[in-house]
This record gives sequence, C-alpha cells and structure tokens, in this order.
Amino acid sequence: MQSNNPVFRRSEEFNSAGAYGNQTYAGSGTGYTDPSTWSTGQPGQPGQSSTPAPPVATGGPMTIDSVVQKTAIALFVVIVTAGITWAMAPDIDADTTPADISGIIALASIGSLAAFALSMVNSFKRIISPALVLLFCAAEGVALGAISLVFESMYPGIVMSAVLGTFGAFAGTLAVYKFFNIKVTDKFRKMVIAAMFGMIAISLIEVVLSFFGAQIGLFGDGGVGLIFAVLGLALGVFMLVLDFDFVEQGVANGLPDREGWRAAFAMTVSLVWIYTNLLRILAIMRGD
Repeated sequence: MQSNNPVFRRSEEFNSAGAYGNQTYAGSGTGYTDPSTWSTGQPGQPGQSSTPAPPVATGGPMTIDSVVQKTAIALFVVIVTAGITWAMAPDIDADTTPADISGIIALASIGSLAAFALSMVNSFKRIISPALVLLFCAAEGVALGAISLVFESMYPGIVMSAVLGTFGAFAGTLAVYKFFNIKVTDKFRKMVIAAMFGMIAISLIEVVLSFFGAQIGLFGDGGVGLIFAVLGLALGVFMLVLDFDFVEQGVANGLPDREGWRAAFAMTVSLVWIYTNLLRILAIMRGD
C-alpha cells in the first residue's frame, strides 16, 4: 500500500513491497516491530519482503541514531538562521511604527514563501536532497526569526514558552507512541494527511481574502483564531505520530542512510507547525 504522506510518497524505498507493502504494514498482523525494540535496522529484520528491493548505493542502512543526528542538524540550521534574523532586525518598542517593521514583515513573508516552495519540492522529490532540506531549514529559520521577534516584542517571554512547549510536545508524543505501542492505521494516516492539506488550503484562502479586505478570522485573536490554532496544534502532534511510524518502518526495512534526511525534513516540518500554532495560542491567551 503506497503512503499517502507526500514527504515519503516519492521515496521508492518507503513504497517498495518490503517497506510498507500490504504484507508488512503496521497492524496487519505480520512484520510490525514494537517501538521498544528499535534497533539499527540491519537488513533481514522483521518487515522485509522475501524479495529484496534492488540494491542502492549507500553508506549503510538508516538507523535511529542517524535520523536523530540529521534531525538535530536540520533544527540547528533553523535555530541559527532564526537567531541571525532576530539579531539583525531592528529593535521593536512602544514607539515603533508599522513602517519601521516593514522590513521584518518582508523577511517573514519572503522566508515563508521560500520555505513553502522548498517544502513542496522536498515533499515530491523522489530522491531526497540534503542540500535542499537544509535550504528549506534556512528559509524557515528566517521566517520564524522575524515572526518570533514580532511576537516577543508584544508578549515578552512568549517565544521561550513556545519553544519549550514544542519540545515538550515532541517528547510527550514520542513517549506515548513508544510506551503505548501506537499503531498507525491506514485510515488514521489518510485522515491526518487530508486534514493537513485542508488546513493549508483554508489558510491560503484566508490570505487571498485578506488582499480584498475580507477575513474569516483564522489568524485573528478571537475565538475562531484560537480554535483554528488549537486544531493546528493537535494536527501537528498527529503529524509527529506519522513521522515516528515512518522512521520505525524505514529502520526495520533497512532503508539507505540518505532516507534519514527525508525523515529529518518531515519532523522539522511537524515541529515548526507545532511551534507556530503554539505561539499563536499563547499570544491569544495572553492578549485576553
């Protein structure tokens, strides 16, 4: 069964018969490995097809450690570029006018558009490119740095709270996934992916409407905005569950090490999604 996750859909290894086929899919009764038994993913582990996929030149199989390392690198790039953007931006205080922060808004817009374009390229690219993943992280960092600066100037301390909350959500989701032996079903996967694309579509509609002076209120500080942000936060957690499931299956099937960059990209997207929605929730709550 082919994956519905656009990040992994373009990977031949993830969609091969031995890596998420009907015979080894989690919950089918065969080939599923308990998260507590995560290992280095050597070929021949449970979940592999009796007919191996064509050999791929690689430095070795993907492992949990390699995914952690690549994800750490991706997040490091996001944090560094966000910090540089923050440091280079002008200070915002009570006397700052909209014209004074026009440059920050422009940075946030450019970074967001670049990150969105690169996320689409990385999501549908058959062979993952580490350079494009890191370029996405840099663009995302520029956008987050500018956005975070604006929120911090309005609500001091909110950025650190959002960062801690994001990593808390990551740790909590991983703990629940591992210790409660969460099994991702095909129906759950389809629902999460459909909800993700639906939320993106609605957000784009809101942006277009704002050009004509009309808004639904999805990004506002009212009740509609709060509900939308809470739903976005919950969706980000569900996206992390899908990420963990794909990593587990990839390691179990001995995917090449380069696929660790695909997993790192996916988890970076999920964490950024969680952070931005958590930032909005905290801002709305403090604004009240």
